Amino acid sequence: MSTDASASSTGASTAGAGSDAGQVADAGSIAGEAGRTGSTSGQAAEVGATRASPVRQSRRRPRNRRAQIAAVAAEAFSATGYHGVSMDEIAARLELSSTALYRHYPSKYALFRAEALRLGEVWAAAIRLPPMAANWPIEQRVEHLLEALIAASITNRRSAALLRWQGRYLKAEDRAAVATNLTAVAAMVRTLLGESRPELDASSKSVLGQTIQSIVSSIGDHHVAFPAKTLALRLREACLAVWHCELPPAESAAALHVGRAAVPPTFTHELVLKYAVILFHERGYPNVSVEDIAAAAGLPTTSAVYRFYHSKGDILAAAFRRAAEQVSAAIGPAIAAADSPAHALTALIDLFVAGSFAERELTFVYYAEISNVPLEQRTRLRTVQRLNVQEWAKLLSAARPELTAAESRLLVHTAQALVVDLGRRFGSDDPACSQQRVAHLMRTVLVLDR
Repeated sequence: MSTDASASSTGASTAGAGSDAGQVADAGSIAGEAGRTGSTSGQAAEVGATRASPVRQSRRRPRNRRAQIAAVAAEAFSATGYHGVSMDEIAARLELSSTALYRHYPSKYALFRAEALRLGEVWAAAIRLPPMAANWPIEQRVEHLLEALIAASITNRRSAALLRWQGRYLKAEDRAAVATNLTAVAAMVRTLLGESRPELDASSKSVLGQTIQSIVSSIGDHHVAFPAKTLALRLREACLAVWHCELPPAESAAALHVGRAAVPPTFTHELVLKYAVILFHERGYPNVSVEDIAAAAGLPTTSAVYRFYHSKGDILAAAFRRAAEQVSAAIGPAIAAADSPAHALTALIDLFVAGSFAERELTFVYYAEISNVPLEQRTRLRTVQRLNVQEWAKLLSAARPELTAAESRLLVHTAQALVVDLGRRFGSDDPACSQQRVAHLMRTVLVLDR
């Protein structure tokens, strides 16, 4: 639920599972009536013999069919991307004909737009305090706000990734409408932060507010299953930990500079990878061609790209493999060098944040474009990602034995997501959002700094 109107947050990667509540209506009741038939052609009827006629079935059209369609479509868009799903596929999921689907929505974009605007309104409604709230103490208003935001996120978990990662494909006026609602949410969070913590400066309130929004909306990015009550409790705990945390001092602009190793011009495959990720980040994977990548990398022809990569999807998969392998490679040494699970996790956090700051575009693309990786390679990447999260979660469970394995995985996903959201909102050169502060916020979400 980032407030960056130019990024996909004004519009998340994987569909949620578990305690989410969609807006799918009951399919309707089926009624039938049995009849009887007698003998024919003048033959005498056999006493007591009856033959049941076939049951006639009629399906009642759900009264909220549009809402049902929107919920199923939003889940599809969240799982495979706006460009990765067709109206025929949505119709098939609903067991409707394409003709019936088009009676409700004239185009795929109309369906996408309707659900994106609805989600924006959901967030805006969640921050509206009741009239009696004017007399509440600030602590009660904060609790009410967090509970409302968390409830909205859980209810819309299956479609949450639509705004997080697919919003960039909204038309400008629709993107602006969604951004208006999300900006209102950010403003309310900052306002209450300021009332409850008057010592905070404006930039610190912005960083903490964005982190709160990231925690609440991050559950759309993973499949960890939870009862709704448990999920709400853990999200609330993480939000309150961030709400009350003491941020490290902001760093100077000079200290924020993250140098990148230059790619030698002879390393053509590395140049292709570098500029492909930049373009995927700027335009979205579906809007980038191999010709665009070749031109950006300074190659004379498109065929030069194909000497190293079979397809555009192969380039994307190669970038993702590199990101996943970097995370995997850090786990063993961090554990070996640490004297406790908490220290090992702290070392991993520092490495994760440093890698994210060095590869901002890749960090965003990794979350936003995973559905565009060819299926076989995507399955392998998902496996590596899952194993990485499990290793982090084992360390967290060892540091906090009161957590279940699922709770630990939830918090790891939440902490990693905030790095992406803060990077998207503040970039790499904002003193208010330095590596030191981001790492501190990750530790706070995992409740290691207690």
